[in-house]
Amino acid sequence: MDSISLNDAQLDRYARQLILKEIGGAGQAALLGGHVALVGAGGIGAPAIQYLAGAGVGTLTLIDDDVVALSNLQRQTLYGMVDLGTAKVAAAAAAIHRLNPDLRVIAHRARLDAGNAAALLGEADVVIDGCDNFATRLIVADAALALRKPLVSAAVGQFEGQLGVFRGWEPNLPCYRCFVGGDPAVPGASCAEEGVLGAMTGLLGSLAALEAVRLLTGFGAETAGRLLLIDALDLRFRSLRLPKDPGCPTCG
Repeated sequence: MDSISLNDAQLDRYARQLILKEIGGAGQAALLGGHVALVGAGGIGAPAIQYLAGAGVGTLTLIDDDVVALSNLQRQTLYGMVDLGTAKVAAAAAAIHRLNPDLRVIAHRARLDAGNAAALLGEADVVIDGCDNFATRLIVADAALALRKPLVSAAVGQFEGQLGVFRGWEPNLPCYRCFVGGDPAVPGASCAEEGVLGAMTGLLGSLAALEAVRLLTGFGAETAGRLLLIDALDLRFRSLRLPKDPGCPTCG
């Protein structure tokens, strides 16, 4: 598929992307033919879903077992009062259809675990992890590594956020476990316990969507093996190089 095969509505819809030389017709075709799986349709997943749908990513797989609650609306602006009590994946699928009905949505109201991860993620080109617990993050990371799917991992807490891209099967790039280790019992407070600034989840979700678009289209500098750290209190952004751990049990 190239730019000639875009219909008039698509040429109009994606015009601001098509004129970017780094994207153009070939990049838009890659987006329309692309498939992103999102683990979590909450604080990080909700804004990522909006921007991936807007960009024209052809297939979005949504994985979440939760329902929309009033306390979500402070940061998960994909949803509204009418969605309270509705499964997040169902509400998100409806929102995608309103924004861009040409896209394919695969909605799984389920919690990803070691038993279903390969089946849920296997068809995706890129995996975005925006889930809310460390044990699930390790399962997502292990599955993405085994499937050789690029993993975009985004996390946020209070006024801080972090973003990384992991392709640990490549010889010189780390996997997620090279970064965090392997103990799922590591304690971590939830946003319900510690709080979170809503705009921070929007920022990290948008950045996760940006990384997915970069991976699908191939534009820009390589970011795998780097970790972006964001501090909203100081409004500071910094990037760290993550080394591959030669002793890592999963990719070393």
